Amino acid sequence: MMRKVYLILWLGFLALAGRSQIGGEHTYQFLELTNSARIAALGGTQIAVPDSGDLNLPYHNPSLLAAGMSNKLLVNYVNYLADVNYGYASYAKTYEGIGNFAVGVHYINYGKFDEATEAGELTGATFNAAEYALNLIYSNQYKRLKYGMILKPILSSFETYQSVGIAADLGVNFTSKSGYTTLALVARNMGTQLSTYYDGANRESIPFNLQAGISQRLEHAPVVLMATLQNLNHWKLYTPEEDPEFNTETIYERDESFTKQFMRHLVFGVELLPSPNFTLRVGYNYQRRQELKFDDKASTVGFSAGFGLKIKRFRLDYGISRFHLAGSSNLFSVAVNLNDNF
Repeated sequence: MMRKVYLILWLGFLALAGRSQIGGEHTYQFLELTNSARIAALGGTQIAVPDSGDLNLPYHNPSLLAAGMSNKLLVNYVNYLADVNYGYASYAKTYEGIGNFAVGVHYINYGKFDEATEAGELTGATFNAAEYALNLIYSNQYKRLKYGMILKPILSSFETYQSVGIAADLGVNFTSKSGYTTLALVARNMGTQLSTYYDGANRESIPFNLQAGISQRLEHAPVVLMATLQNLNHWKLYTPEEDPEFNTETIYERDESFTKQFMRHLVFGVELLPSPNFTLRVGYNYQRRQELKFDDKASTVGFSAGFGLKIKRFRLDYGISRFHLAGSSNLFSVAVNLNDNF
């Protein structure tokens, strides 16, 4: 049926198809999308960001949920590729002696589609495609070691095809006595499908991602350097394509060196803090650049940038990620401090 074709197409959409890569091997791939303008500007993923007031951070590492985020409300919006939109809303509350709690809703809306038969004839009917995840976050700490977890019930709906799943993130971070260095480790999206899209289908895996990160604030300059290693559970993020006729590697596609394979795991980010209320950010994602660039014109694919602004009880962030010569992704984050004594 044509509807199944639509389903397959949209399940593969987030793979952003490029040369041999791990994207698209799993269902619920939207879980890997960052919805934070700040994190997007820092390369797309950072798990060791030293900021106790940014409610965006626990989405990437639950151990970063801190008491300074209590009674804050966050709303994110992302103008993604191909008229796809997604976003995130979250609220946090701290209970002394128990820990820090937050609830968030992550959604992606693929839009409305015209239904057609296998022959391509329109039926006059339309259908929607969307996915949702509820984020239930908890964190606490023991001395300078902070730990946290996220429980994520998931709903994925493509026309009449629906799937329900469950996932969890576990994270820890440790800050040095000086406060200038933070180390972090996160296991994202541990879970499974509870129900498949149609009867008789095999359960698909979800995008498990083991990450390690570090941030270093310079002692005598308003600069924070960040780096995150992603997909540590899957070392080889690139494999050469094979010649379809001879079933051997082509002379153009050779296996990469250890250094290049390592670089595919590494995401860089830099924050410049000229004042307490204004921040400039840049990031670089080598894996994204290698997957999505044109060989004859790489341009700025893989680079990202943005800024943050604090105005009284409001926090505004903007980020832009360069995915392809054909377009970029724009992200907006707005947070408000609801505490009366602010």
